Amino acid sequence: MRRALALPLAAVLAASLLAAADPAQSPAPSQGGAVEISVDAHAGLGTVHEAAYGANAAVWDPHMNDPEVARLYKRAHIAAVRYPGGSYGDLYHWETHTAPGGTVAPGSEFDAFMGTVRKAGAQAVVIANYGTGTPEEAAGWVRYANVTKKYGVKYWEIGNELYGNGYYGATWEADDHPDKSPAAYARTTLEFVRAMKAVDPTIKIGAVLTIPGSWPDGVVAAGDAANWNHTVIPVVAPEIDFFTVHWYPGTSIPDTSGDVAALLASPPGLAEMLAQVRADVAALGGRDVPLALTEVASNIGRNTHAAGLFAADTYLTALENGVFTVDWFDTHNTLERVSVIDGETDFQDIGFLSLGQCADGVCEPPLNTPFPAYHGIEILQTAAGPGDSLVRAGSSRPEVAVHAVRQVGGDLAVVMINKDPATAYPVRLRYTGFTPSGRSPVTYTFTRGATGIVRAEQGDPYIRTLPPYSITTMTVRAAKGPKPAPAPGTPTARGDAGGVPGAVTVSWPSAGLRADSYEVYRQTGTDTVLLGTTRGTSLTLRGLEPGASYTVNVLARDRAGRLSRPSAPVTFTAPTPPDSTCAVRYRVRQGWGRGFTAEVTVTNRSTADLTGWALTFRFPVAGERVSGGWGGTWTSEGQDVRVVPGEQAGQQAPTIPAGGSITVGFVGANEGAYPSPTVFRLDGTVCSTL
Repeated sequence: MRRALALPLAAVLAASLLAAADPAQSPAPSQGGAVEISVDAHAGLGTVHEAAYGANAAVWDPHMNDPEVARLYKRAHIAAVRYPGGSYGDLYHWETHTAPGGTVAPGSEFDAFMGTVRKAGAQAVVIANYGTGTPEEAAGWVRYANVTKKYGVKYWEIGNELYGNGYYGATWEADDHPDKSPAAYARTTLEFVRAMKAVDPTIKIGAVLTIPGSWPDGVVAAGDAANWNHTVIPVVAPEIDFFTVHWYPGTSIPDTSGDVAALLASPPGLAEMLAQVRADVAALGGRDVPLALTEVASNIGRNTHAAGLFAADTYLTALENGVFTVDWFDTHNTLERVSVIDGETDFQDIGFLSLGQCADGVCEPPLNTPFPAYHGIEILQTAAGPGDSLVRAGSSRPEVAVHAVRQVGGDLAVVMINKDPATAYPVRLRYTGFTPSGRSPVTYTFTRGATGIVRAEQGDPYIRTLPPYSITTMTVRAAKGPKPAPAPGTPTARGDAGGVPGAVTVSWPSAGLRADSYEVYRQTGTDTVLLGTTRGTSLTLRGLEPGASYTVNVLARDRAGRLSRPSAPVTFTAPTPPDSTCAVRYRVRQGWGRGFTAEVTVTNRSTADLTGWALTFRFPVAGERVSGGWGGTWTSEGQDVRVVPGEQAGQQAPTIPAGGSITVGFVGANEGAYPSPTVFRLDGTVCSTL
């Protein structure tokens, strides 16, 4: 995101409209029906990284290095702080501490920033200037940071949102390169990587990707063979250490509570977007490259309690879906517009700490006062810290989001977010793979109107009531007992292993001598299903559904019958039949954020011509649909799509000759992610997917 260079203050509503509702005057919340929450400790989603909770700082912020900021970072366990600030990363020259065309505040130099980072017990994430800088300048920064000053800066990004450099028609990102295409960015990024790692080969470097469903994802410019992601990934994946994406759901100037409801409903869509990015990285890059969500914030109700709920839900959703650091944009920003959102005053200040600004007699809270988004991040460290294991959890109602964490010491934390502003929900919890002790859980709660988090130790681990518009973390102590074997290492999956068509072999590092056998479980919703058992460290899975996506964990069982914690997950698509009588190639040709075009080529491998055929497939996510097509007659119902030959005046329906092919296509609409279908059936026969 590019912060405005000036600090404009829009017109302010009358003071009588600005007062948030007084909780003492509010009616008592209604009681909703019971919510069923299930937690499956066998279904692992990955490990919380040391840099999981992050934030952005910016050189235009005169208060970025206030002593209070370092204290607040530390209090919320902010472990990664990004510098020099969004699009300023492509303006900023570290040696001169200048950003031509921008504003640089006194006291925001790199050394001062590193002082704040160290006081907070965090680490830096530094944006190397791609847009107006050079690989040599970036390498010099690495040398100064890690050789001269011995700061040990580990994470570096090559530029900020370079897809906004004017190449696709919109210009917010500075880029002086004569060639602004994704191909040029990919080639030049490798020059940066090599120059910087020649100075310090231990650093980790990230490259810029777009996120599905957000412009310009999917856009193919004139003369390009593919869009930004599909161009950048194959070139840089062999040498890059992580990819970065940004996400800003919502409209820019909100004024209705309905928008707030849409904001709070958006994190599951983020999970689908991240899954699509990871699948593209694996397919095009040939390996599982980590992701960093280095900018995220609400564009709706930024300073209201809803932003706190959104922050908590978003951070954990991202961490559950392959992201190792989530960085809020940003620490301080500016008052943009004062309004009332869902009964609360909103300053449209995207920072999570107040700058204490005023407009027309209306003022933000005093400088460095935390906004609700800060508390939404702060409460997470009561449940999940570095080394803890994220496990799958689910809720029977969309108003209540739930996440779960198996802590290093053996206890289990459940994070429950009630998104309903007026209704309290009783919840009943069910645990798989975990046995609670008889002690009362420890809870932390952040409720509407609160200026902090409240701790309690009461109740039991199976029943709880969630206040309206609240975040509750509940840590349940584990029943005492002997420790099981350690969890197996991260598994890998390989199709057609051992010459078995349609089979997938899952392999993993040993859990050690205490492991007597291993069990492979598939995640299905909020439950797990045993796929097979072995005494070795690999298992070939047969009888899989062709084209279906599988996420599996491996658990070790010791001689006493105790199961270990789950391994990290591995996700794969079951192969389609290689010897099918039909084959299909599906290609997205163009996109524009909320729509795309795709072509489907069907090959008839049989010995007979096909007339009157029907091709069917299913979109992987509910946000995809067909708007219209060509080459045939297209119909759809929900996620299911069917195309048959189109009748043309005076002509027979198109025939697919034996050994021949036909290409049809459609215009699709998408809300967020739009992953490609993986199973195609021609007259009921599952085709090979090319």
